[in-house]
Amino acid sequence: MERPTSNGTAAGETSKAPAHHTTRRASRGSETSPHIELHDNTAGAAHDDEQDYRVYKRRFFGLAQLVLLNIMVSWDWLTFAAVSTTSADYFGVSESAINWLSTGFLFAFVPMTPLVIWILNKGGPKQSILAASLLALLGNWIRYAGTRSAAHGNFGVVMFGQLLIGFAQPFVLAAPTRYSNLWFSDAGRVSATAIASLANPLGGALGQLIGPLWATSESGIPSMVLYTAIISAIVTLPALFIPKEPLTPPSALAAAEKMDLRQALRQLPRNRSFYLLLLPFSVYVGFFNATSSLLNQILEPYGFSETEAGIAGGLLIIVGLIAAAIVSPFVDRTKNYLLTIKILVPLIAASYLALIFMPATRSVAGPYIVCAILGATSFSLLPCALEYLVVVTHPVSPEITSTICWSGGQLLGGIFIVIMNALRGGGRSGEPDGSMTRALVFQAVVACAVVPVPMWLGSRRLKRQDIILEESLQ
Repeated sequence: MERPTSNGTAAGETSKAPAHHTTRRASRGSETSPHIELHDNTAGAAHDDEQDYRVYKRRFFGLAQLVLLNIMVSWDWLTFAAVSTTSADYFGVSESAINWLSTGFLFAFVPMTPLVIWILNKGGPKQSILAASLLALLGNWIRYAGTRSAAHGNFGVVMFGQLLIGFAQPFVLAAPTRYSNLWFSDAGRVSATAIASLANPLGGALGQLIGPLWATSESGIPSMVLYTAIISAIVTLPALFIPKEPLTPPSALAAAEKMDLRQALRQLPRNRSFYLLLLPFSVYVGFFNATSSLLNQILEPYGFSETEAGIAGGLLIIVGLIAAAIVSPFVDRTKNYLLTIKILVPLIAASYLALIFMPATRSVAGPYIVCAILGATSFSLLPCALEYLVVVTHPVSPEITSTICWSGGQLLGGIFIVIMNALRGGGRSGEPDGSMTRALVFQAVVACAVVPVPMWLGSRRLKRQDIILEESLQ
């Protein structure tokens, strides 16, 4: 076992809490809501000693692997979207077919949800990371084989490889809450979840930026896919060596016994707080995916160049990552999950409302500012909502709730892309051909309609219901 140093920050950072009875309640300032008690039901004099909680340096190795896999999988998602015209010419298909490489990737998340929940619950994050690594590795090299199987490639083989990578995504996208709960203390869980989860959109940004540099013409498509496959091999192989679990739990929450999977799935539908988070999480993740995928098509009819649209997309992600890096440590220290959620949700809806009017300004300032605000609020909300899910659904294991929420977000993302494409054009007179004003209005209306839902979180009625539900389970 790794020994802690004198300042308690090395291989094992230790803290003590009574093992006989550990209670976790929402404090007046933290607003972590519902009443939660973690009990050690073991009796006997031997348990009069205090319980040690310890964190290990090796936790950062597994976290780094999650970060790299999320970057890689998201990069794979937008490999062809960044060069859609060139890819369509190479494979001899329409750009709509190329778009389905991205949309199908999102839909692939949904059928894997039950398996992901089962593996994370029974095998832990290491088994989930191994499954994702295998699928991503196979998918990348099958895609490359598809680009080389004929003079202009075999699009069907490429789609099959893309779907395999889509199947890999839920194994790493749903793992951060489970991993941070298993390895990180109360003071670091939100930040760890943020780092691993927000690596996903960073990968998408890298794919959009680097793909056009590697595929400047049709002949560059196979090389672009080859380079991506080589990087995937480098990223996935270290997954074999990450540790499975710590020798000593990092916190009382991690040490507490989690519900059996069947029991958890019976209790979760009775938890109203879960639904109050599931709906806004799924809707806002879905719209963020749709906006990221369609941003160029939103701006292009008004005379914006692909470069200007790319900068707007870059601001959406980069400003979001910076904002999350500031907000997540703050939430870690204060535990103000609920207050943070109730502030950010209306700001996100307001951003989608403002986006309706930005393309018509025909000036880059408006879209840049709105995209920056949208990215900052969306990225800051993501890890906070995921960690608050752990709190309000305890003792349900965190991988169950996070996987369900991510599945809802990916499913709605694919649906929103299809709907918004169908709403293209047909707007008011004077609008340019291909205008997506109607799609933006649809997006804003739904985003605003969801705002009241999370405002019910933390209400007295819900708290009383949580206490009654918890007492019935003891």
